[in-house]
Amino acid sequence: MKILVINAGSSSLKYQLIDMETEHVLAKGLCERIGLDGHLKHTPLVGGKPVFDEDLPMPTHSEAIAAVIDKLTSAEYGVVASMKEIDAVGHRVVHGGEKFACSVKIDDAVMAALEECTPFAPLHNPANTLPEASTVLSAQMGAAGLRATMAAAEAGKVICLANKESLVLAGGMLRETCARTGAVILPVDSEHNAVFQGLRGRNPETVRRIILTASGGPFRGKKRDFLATVTPAQALKHPNWSMGAKITIDSASMMNKGLEIIEAHHLYGLPLERIGVLVHPQSLVHSLVEFEDGSLMAQAGTPDMRMPIAYCLAWPLCLDAGVPPLDLARSGALTFEEPDLHSFPCLELACRTIGKGSALPVALNAANEVAVEAFLSGRIGFMDIPDIIGRALDECSAPDPASLEAIETLDHETRLRVGLWIEKV
Repeated sequence: MKILVINAGSSSLKYQLIDMETEHVLAKGLCERIGLDGHLKHTPLVGGKPVFDEDLPMPTHSEAIAAVIDKLTSAEYGVVASMKEIDAVGHRVVHGGEKFACSVKIDDAVMAALEECTPFAPLHNPANTLPEASTVLSAQMGAAGLRATMAAAEAGKVICLANKESLVLAGGMLRETCARTGAVILPVDSEHNAVFQGLRGRNPETVRRIILTASGGPFRGKKRDFLATVTPAQALKHPNWSMGAKITIDSASMMNKGLEIIEAHHLYGLPLERIGVLVHPQSLVHSLVEFEDGSLMAQAGTPDMRMPIAYCLAWPLCLDAGVPPLDLARSGALTFEEPDLHSFPCLELACRTIGKGSALPVALNAANEVAVEAFLSGRIGFMDIPDIIGRALDECSAPDPASLEAIETLDHETRLRVGLWIEKV
């Protein structure tokens, strides 16, 4: 079994092909296409601060992926790996250790597809071009991840999904494709991974609702007057997580949680009224599942992306990814509160799109990506972000896109329209 990892950063784009040795039971587990229940096996998955050692800085998302890959490629797990990295300098190929070294042929078409990843990578991409990869870790940022994720689903892959925008833009289409091809989605997002763990071994019919937790970001408790004055530097100082700039701003505005509500709607087939959000400043409880008997199943752990990444890549095994265990005695009180929808309207804007067709989520995401970029470059204020998104939703009259090409067209048109608005701000 081979795992293809696709990870796009702001200055480089990497993918890595991992060949699992046949004796590794991970291969069997993933090939069985495990779902929540027998009849769900061929569908997507409907089926104070934490205490850290000061000498153990929290890894970024990309570093977390690299750490898990390093673990999987260690002699302990018997993995073969080959990586090709693209950056301004050129191409570099790094092979695994001599004992497991292998060579993977990657043609020019694949390289072109990888380099051309904004806003959408062409359909001719590694998920299709490398048929020997049975598992794909889709970790690109933003709408750029849609094509690769859809190609992996069409090819019947096991998809470890860290790119939430794939479900936001094309959730219904992705579900239908997975049901047709037998592809399986394993959620890498910490919140959805926590829900996945909470549902493991449980009857889906007994689930009353799921509750996603949010840290509240750097501006928790702040009001609109203050938020209108904040700078990009302030917004990028997340209290608990180390992430890229775009997702950190989304966390500050709570749009990240809004996108995760849409993602949960598609992943678990639940209506909006059965998906809740609680602000949990400590970021130790990553999500909860509430059952019909009133009980809650919570997944808690050190806020470190190595844990959910390893959970998906090693499924159904439990892989030690080097994350320090959570010490509840030292972590202090755990608190929960309702989100402030008046000060953070992006959450409610995202909820507006659920059940209203497939065009509005595309407009929401496109407007948000353009607005966040404009805020980071100092062209608009922080509270202009929800205003721009709200206007994009109000003015979206496009029919529901029925193909990837239609999604891309609507995305492009929305970006152009929002860009013109920002020029006039």
